[in-house]
Parts: sequence; C-alpha cells; structure tokens
Amino acid sequence: MVQPRTLYEDGRPYTVPDSLEELTGPTTGVVELPPRLDWSEQGRYDLSDPRQRNLMYEVVLRESMRVEDLRAFIDGATLARVWRRLWLPRKVRDLWESRFPGLPGAA
Repeated sequence: MVQPRTLYEDGRPYTVPDSLEELTGPTTGVVELPPRLDWSEQGRYDLSDPRQRNLMYEVVLRESMRVEDLRAFIDGATLARVWRRLWLPRKVRDLWESRFPGLPGAA
C-alpha cells in the first residue's frame, strides 16, 4: 500500500488574523524584517518596488507565527490588491481564503 505524500507545509502552523482591517503595516519606504521572519541575506524590502513588496508579503505570510507580525508588516488593502500575484504554499492560501473569501476575487 502506497502512503500519501506528506509535505512540510501540511504540518506547519500558520497564522491568520481575524480581519484584514487590523493589518496596518507600512505601504511606503524600506522595511527590514526581523531574523525570525527572514533569515535570508535580503532582509530589506523596498515597498516602492512591486516585486520586492510581493516577496516580502510572501515571506511574512509564510513565516509569521504571531498575528503581531502580520499587523506590523502587512497592509490589508495592499494584500487584497496583490493577493493573486503572491506565490504561497497551498495551505497558506487555503487558510487565508477560507477566512477571507473575497481575497481570490480582489483586484
């Protein structure tokens, strides 16, 4: 009997806030993420560059274990606008879309 494949993301806990309105992170400037969220060499993201902003959002959504980090680094309106362009693990996307059904259709 073949066992189903278990992915790392399937067992990893992810954090989702109660509302998008509580996400009031920066929308301009350069953001430096703490090492608990981003231990890569990049660590700093220029929010005026859409690619860097989206990458930062992907990192924060994947790595946040505390809703305070989501509040500090993610802006709810921006997240809704860029949601479809983010590359996220399936479990992260499913958790967020089940909490916020409007995200997939947001533009």
